[in-house]
Amino acid sequence: MADFLKKSLRKLGADRIIEDHSARVTGSDSGNLIVRFNGRGSSEKPIFFICHMDTVEPGCGVEVRRDGDIFTSRGDTVLGGDDKSGIAALLEAVQVVTENGLPCRPVELVFTTCEEIGLLGAKALEYQHMEAEFGYALDSSGIDRVIIGAPAANRLKITVHGIAAHAGLHPEQGVSAFTLAAEAITRLSFGRLDEQSTANLGLIQGGVATNIIPEKIVIDGEVRSHSEEKLVFHTDNIQKTFHQIVGGCPKRPIKGEQRPSVNIQVWEEYPLMTFSEDHPVVTYVRQAGERLGRKLEFMVAGGGSDANILNSYGLPTAIIATGMTDVHTTDESQDLNDLVSLTELLCELIKDPAS
Repeated sequence: MADFLKKSLRKLGADRIIEDHSARVTGSDSGNLIVRFNGRGSSEKPIFFICHMDTVEPGCGVEVRRDGDIFTSRGDTVLGGDDKSGIAALLEAVQVVTENGLPCRPVELVFTTCEEIGLLGAKALEYQHMEAEFGYALDSSGIDRVIIGAPAANRLKITVHGIAAHAGLHPEQGVSAFTLAAEAITRLSFGRLDEQSTANLGLIQGGVATNIIPEKIVIDGEVRSHSEEKLVFHTDNIQKTFHQIVGGCPKRPIKGEQRPSVNIQVWEEYPLMTFSEDHPVVTYVRQAGERLGRKLEFMVAGGGSDANILNSYGLPTAIIATGMTDVHTTDESQDLNDLVSLTELLCELIKDPAS
């Protein structure tokens, strides 16, 4: 995909194409791409757009099928509209502006790697190569929709250590890591915690055999919130509960020095993203929509994206929806009319407003 984009963007007359060194950090086959078009006939400040090059699995050997204006895959892979829909519309918008010789502001296109596995490309982005100070990520379902708020998230890795013993011969000598974890989990709430926060434990691994009391269990989970204070509170509550349960067990004496224990690692997955409706990055896209005779919908989403990361760099970034539908499934589809609509909005953002 990186090679395809570099070739396509050279044909479109890109003034600069940089591939950064992020692959050393992410392990990707390529670095992020930062592409600049210098613009013409405009005194407007530069603007950037960001899309990610990777898709989820199953995404190899995609065969696109078209029925009227609807694109799908043949049904055994994703279509990859997340985020090919953003890329396609962005390339078309640049081509339309270029072919028609329209006055336009300087534009920077950023294409990241490894978004689907933790926003890794954006986190390793060498953003010092960028000159634009605000922009938009093209990465959401719906159309004529702009995301102006997204939660912060913490990742957790909880490792519970019990005491192994033969489950049939000496069960009283063991302490099940599974049982300890289960007791802690039943003391906690998951799913939607409040109007701003959610929590989930998504992966649980452990044990070696059915006749061995499990000595170790590893749980991977997350907490998300649109409130930084609540994110801290709910994360701390999970940690405190596990420490209380494991630290207070067993209720009976155990021979030797071995005791149950728990280790909890917490790290920031992505920071909070939030804009007021009068923020310039919101006002600018609203005005572009009005010039097209459209009323855009501004909303808060429940997931993180590259936009969260760029905002943490001090680069205000809202998210524009691309029309992707049923993403991350083999039932995924994309309406050509939505791609056209998105392209028109991008052209309006790129063009000099006075033109």
